[in-house]
Amino acid sequence: MQQDTFRHKGMRQRLVDELRKKGMDDAAVLAAIGAVPRHCFLDSVFDSRAYQDAALPIGEGQTISRPLTVARQSSLLEVFPGAKVLEVGTGSGYQSLVLDKLGAEVYSIERQRNLYMKTKPLLESFKSGVRCFYGDGYRGLPQFAPFDRILVTCGAADFPNDLLAQLAVGGIMVIPLGSPTQVMTKVVRTTLTDMQVSEHGDFSFVPMLSKKSE
Repeated sequence: MQQDTFRHKGMRQRLVDELRKKGMDDAAVLAAIGAVPRHCFLDSVFDSRAYQDAALPIGEGQTISRPLTVARQSSLLEVFPGAKVLEVGTGSGYQSLVLDKLGAEVYSIERQRNLYMKTKPLLESFKSGVRCFYGDGYRGLPQFAPFDRILVTCGAADFPNDLLAQLAVGGIMVIPLGSPTQVMTKVVRTTLTDMQVSEHGDFSFVPMLSKKSE
């Protein structure tokens, strides 16, 4: 794991200030982003760009989301300490650790084996409580359901029914829906059969893939 220097911490504080100027006013989320060393989730060649508000490549055709997107998704999710959260798309692990810093009990699933093999030990090196799984995100983790919160970090063409079935009553799912761009969509399960759906702006994500790679 890369060192977290005073220079990195200074860049991270500037990023938090930038996100605040862009309208992010969720103090808990900003504190979590301020606590997570984003450069550790990127190849060292991106060190100078790690705290820019930009998506960057992490291999396997995937990206680490721009910090503003991470902040907005995390805020929409309304995480509370002890919340049981399913994250679909571990990716670099950056969002996973932000959720962990918010006090969530995080279950994260990744379908790209190379990313899973790289990210799982990285998250363990932070002594986080994130539990990582290799599998098909569309199927979720029914053995651990129900979840208080579900966060999908890749673009889906439609609501994945298997994931909705794993959302607890009173729970919240945040998912980018559509193609080629997505609408950030928030789903609140009000009863076993009823949901409230709201939309929260256009975003661009890598697509959610339907079959687990081997």
